[in-house]
Amino acid sequence: MRAYTTAHLDLDLPPGHPFPLYKYRGVAEALKGEVDLVPAPPVDREVLALAHQEAYLDRVFGEGLSRAESLRLGLPFTPALLRRALHAAGGTVAATRDALATGLGLNLSGGTHHAYPDRAEGYSLFNDVAVAVALLRRKGFRGRVLVVDLDAHQGNGTAVFFQADPTVYTLSVHAERNYPLKKEQSDLDLGLPDGTGDEAYLEALRGALEEAFRFRPELVFYNAGVDVLKNDRFGRLALSLEGALRRDLAVLKKVKEAQAALVVVMGGGYNRDPGLTVAAHAQTYRAAISFR
Repeated sequence: MRAYTTAHLDLDLPPGHPFPLYKYRGVAEALKGEVDLVPAPPVDREVLALAHQEAYLDRVFGEGLSRAESLRLGLPFTPALLRRALHAAGGTVAATRDALATGLGLNLSGGTHHAYPDRAEGYSLFNDVAVAVALLRRKGFRGRVLVVDLDAHQGNGTAVFFQADPTVYTLSVHAERNYPLKKEQSDLDLGLPDGTGDEAYLEALRGALEEAFRFRPELVFYNAGVDVLKNDRFGRLALSLEGALRRDLAVLKKVKEAQAALVVVMGGGYNRDPGLTVAAHAQTYRAAISFR
């Protein structure tokens, strides 16, 4: 079983920056010996252009993002940032190929669901899931696709990418009062109150999954952000580590019942306890492997 990783890529950040670069290496280390860790390949600009607007890509690959655009992204724009984003998106493309061949694809990165067709937002330079789906369509795949986004933040960019696409169903379960301030319209949005814990979250999730899987997907992308955990710096929800695992198992059960292929991408996780962030991400991938 392969898992694609960006752990080999560095990124210079200002002192004290909250982006959790540590977790990409930490999760890869935690899964060593359990999966075949493969450096994520970069995605080509031509593939990005199947989803993102050319004018946006011209800026990214030319002069780079402006200061205002970097502020919206939340990260300073550098060649290392661009390189890392190319590999993260490439990991999702490669994992999607694995999923269609074997039933499961794993990217220990990705889930950059705030990127729009024409701009970067919220640590998201490229929308890796949108890019992977666009490439699938170019290659002739016509199956129904479901995006199950359980990051604590609404997948606003992903929602916009697929709003006019009846072959893709988007589900976002998130903290309602969380970033982004302006929510976009997914096929199904479930905004939860601050402090939602295990039982209330799982009860709400069950109903959302029932509705979403009526779409009868053949391919599912699972954005398994662990910023849902209690004491996450940005999450606003309050799941335990056990509750996060029960969440994962609820998704995996529905995927198995649907006999759909599955791609797991990492999403967010910014816990005040870095070890908890790593442990939660690692248990998601272990659960997915066990359900294969």
